[in-house]
Amino acid sequence: MDWKNKLYFGDNLNILRDCVADARIDLIYLDPPFNSNANYNVLFKEKSGEESAAQITAFEDTWQWSLEAEAVYKEIVTSGPRKLADLMQALLAFLGRNDMMAYLVMMAIRLVELQRVLKFTGTIYLHCDPTASHYLKLVMDAIFGVQNFVNEITWKRSSAHSDAKQGAKHFGRVADTILLYCKSDDRTWNPQYQPYDQEYIDRDYRRVDENGRRYRISDIQGPGGAAKGNPRYELMGVTRYWRYSKEKMMELCRQGRIVQTRPGAVPAYKRYLDEMPGVPVQNVWTDVPVINNRSNEKLGYPTQKPEALLERILKASSNEGDVVLDPFCGCGTAIAVAEKLKRHWIGIDVTYLAINLVQRRLRDSFGEQLSPHEIIGAPTDVHGAEALKEINPYQFEWWAVDLVNARPAKDHKKGSDTGIDGYINFFDDKSGQAKQVIVQVKSGYIGVNHVRDLKGVLEREKAPIGVLITLREPTKPMLTEAAAGGFYESKDFPGRYPRLQILTIAELLEGKKIQYPEHRVETFAKAERRTKHSQDGLFRNRSEESNYRE
Repeated sequence: MDWKNKLYFGDNLNILRDCVADARIDLIYLDPPFNSNANYNVLFKEKSGEESAAQITAFEDTWQWSLEAEAVYKEIVTSGPRKLADLMQALLAFLGRNDMMAYLVMMAIRLVELQRVLKFTGTIYLHCDPTASHYLKLVMDAIFGVQNFVNEITWKRSSAHSDAKQGAKHFGRVADTILLYCKSDDRTWNPQYQPYDQEYIDRDYRRVDENGRRYRISDIQGPGGAAKGNPRYELMGVTRYWRYSKEKMMELCRQGRIVQTRPGAVPAYKRYLDEMPGVPVQNVWTDVPVINNRSNEKLGYPTQKPEALLERILKASSNEGDVVLDPFCGCGTAIAVAEKLKRHWIGIDVTYLAINLVQRRLRDSFGEQLSPHEIIGAPTDVHGAEALKEINPYQFEWWAVDLVNARPAKDHKKGSDTGIDGYINFFDDKSGQAKQVIVQVKSGYIGVNHVRDLKGVLEREKAPIGVLITLREPTKPMLTEAAAGGFYESKDFPGRYPRLQILTIAELLEGKKIQYPEHRVETFAKAERRTKHSQDGLFRNRSEESNYRE
């Protein structure tokens, strides 16, 4: 009853080791960054719906061999499972010390921890692409055991496309691989079905009864005859070995489920279409709708997966009240689906931008229905903010920008510093033109020159309001300079708003807000509102909720 869902900000290896006890997770889904030498960015939408020119790097999936990779490799070989140690040595001899080997090493050490936290009845789905799936399958075999391999699922992730005009000399690449492993044969499993296609219905369910219900007739003779123990008796003038006992057969006859198409014909069973669950899902998935520019789900996250994909996975391998873990949660599709299907969940991501995006998605999707959850690892006081600044100044800046609900304005790895770390769009008249609050973040030394610089940026950008967020207390000359900036007066919103505002991290953590006309534009693409629902027929109570090490 005291369970709280959790979003962890930090390295999933450390969080798994420090915060999650053995055998506590029912289902793991992970979609780690692929080793495809590309940067994945969070793309923030402009009010027009177009992608912003400012692309904020959420993570880089270029895994390079480094001293850290070397250290992890040696840890696996000296302290890891024997089969994994042997495999990694063989892979190093084959691949050498390169980016692919670095990717496999860093994934292997995390998969060891994921195997540890998975319950005996649990399953893990590893989403990967063809560049590394064959190597990852060997790693999974070494960690989970060859006998615990369940499926290699092929998911068609996009419609057909042709890049031959760009010089491509290969068949269209439209599919990803999902590796499914378990920890034992006693895994949770709920069969999933797809609807029958109309051609099959028209061919096999062509009969219609007096109530308009479609049906087909099925053989009820006992396969194997007497050798298989099937009973022999007369039914509607026909003597055969039958599938059912005579008592059961008479009951089916009373229910009108046994029919004879003509006198002397072998009786058959009437099987109604509306009683059939559908076609069992196979290991090639082509029916999951893709996310495109017309999709209500699209949040601007390039590696975002459709909710239908995660719904199939969660429904198949978990029940209500189970704990779902996504250690690379990104924009939070697995987390959002777990919330919708009434599962408990844990999400982990190494970037605060992703944690921020997941929070917004959950709030937009579920509103007041959102289950209690906590953010672990993000600063909650000035001391934590100081620590984050020392660890990663860029993450600190993105976190500070998020404190005022502003949009991050630049990718630190690209382009020059324009003096804008974040901004907020708002409307306060009928012109249809948005105005901006410019946000700057300073985590080190501050002085009156920073206020003057912000004033210059406002003049350059023709922005009415500027905010300077500081980790340190502002000096008296800074406050005097800010006050000299005067006020912005809105035409349609009563009141005056300081043009230059200085807010400290301490003040923001205590709840202080920026002063501006708050008829604003949504900064992030909003998730569609969802309703949590039960999974019919799949209820299971859980008394052993959470024994997590905090």
